[in-house]
Amino acid sequence: MRIEVSGFFGLLLLILDVYAIVKTVQSNASTAAKVTWIVVILLLPLLGLLLWFLFGPKG
Repeated sequence: MRIEVSGFFGLLLLILDVYAIVKTVQSNASTAAKVTWIVVILLLPLLGLLLWFLFGPKG
């Protein structure tokens, strides 16, 4: 089973993933937490983004 994301939704997902990664790098979280979140966002783009919005580093 493969999920393919393309078109407008794919572009939107890419923009939101880049935003999440930038905000994670700018946060006050530890380096290990930052690396973990970035890896999760990169390996699981949609699920990682949702998890980041819910549980990611704040501030």
